[in-house]
Amino acid sequence: MSRGEVPRIPLGTAEFAADPHGAYREMRRKHGAMVPIELSPGVPATLVVNYRTALRILNDPEHFPADPRVWQEGIPDDSPVKPMMQWYPNALRNSGAEHVRYRQAYTAAIDGIDLHAVHFTVEQIAGPLIAALEAEGAADLVSQYALPLVFEVLNQLVGCSADIGQRVATGMAALFDTVNAAWGMQTLAEALLELIALKRAEPGDDVTSRMAHHAANLNDEEMLYQLVSFYGAGIEPMQNLISNTLLLMLTDDRFGGDVLGGSLSTRDALDEVLFNDPPMANFAITYPRQPILIDTTWLPAHQPVMISLAACNNDPEIAGGDRTGNRSHLAWSAGPHACPARSVAYLVVQTAIDQLLDALPDMQLSVPKHEISWRPGPFHRAMVALPVEFPMTPALRAV
Repeated sequence: MSRGEVPRIPLGTAEFAADPHGAYREMRRKHGAMVPIELSPGVPATLVVNYRTALRILNDPEHFPADPRVWQEGIPDDSPVKPMMQWYPNALRNSGAEHVRYRQAYTAAIDGIDLHAVHFTVEQIAGPLIAALEAEGAADLVSQYALPLVFEVLNQLVGCSADIGQRVATGMAALFDTVNAAWGMQTLAEALLELIALKRAEPGDDVTSRMAHHAANLNDEEMLYQLVSFYGAGIEPMQNLISNTLLLMLTDDRFGGDVLGGSLSTRDALDEVLFNDPPMANFAITYPRQPILIDTTWLPAHQPVMISLAACNNDPEIAGGDRTGNRSHLAWSAGPHACPARSVAYLVVQTAIDQLLDALPDMQLSVPKHEISWRPGPFHRAMVALPVEFPMTPALRAV
């Protein structure tokens, strides 16, 4: 650290994961709207914790483009945040005309999803998962329910066969394991390229087919990275949103001692979590083209500026009062890169939660809430596990 430079706050620590809102309050007290952080060792960035400043940045792609190519030249390949942040030919990591082209194909593919069919799909996937839990009387809802449900829903939305879906799962799992990341990306790419070839030849009613035959005329590499983005934007956020909402509903009396008798709905719980503990707590990363003054802070050119969706949602300037039914949070981001799949995500998550609580109304946490541990990391708000217990059904107990 050079002389006079302000110490940077690391976001990937267990301490931060244990009490992020305490950390955000301290950041705001010491630094105001713009906080000097370290995404991982040797990777400096600025975290935005002011709601209005965040909206200004998110709606100004000319000064704050999402293209990281200049930045990543100076980042070593073994940096743990590089795979999550580096450039790919997809809507998330491009600006200008290329972003528009990718976004049009991506959005059209998502807009073609039949929401009535999705509701039925989630019910069909949830049923066997819940039946397996009922036979045990206890479960980890992250690994035994939220993750497998979300992954299978995404497989069906993109039109994966069981075989290709399994290879996608294997690749995605390895991709997040830094030891096997390269092998994971290769496995994932091979599976998805096979799917793309299949859907170019024999289109169906699915996301892959709609993108493959869109007027944007995406090539195979561009198709591949739209699909990687679709899985990446689906798995972690929806898994965490299911888990974080279930934690709230199981531990807050407003949702009823028995969760079905509560005064507030699942949708109310979802919106509260999207305000307070959004599944991607810190994201929406941009890279200023040149040094720029925002509020009273100079931001260097080509250094990441990340929006703290969680901190901005709880900015004292906008917080306060009853927010039931209020959806002004930034959990879906804003501006030209706002999430185009929020209706699908709401439906998947709400249906998954309702199916589980209808089947297991007496479910409760197996440990005190304060013993729940959270996965460290600069981007997500994610539990390690959500252990619950419930009476086994009489029919199953007698077997």
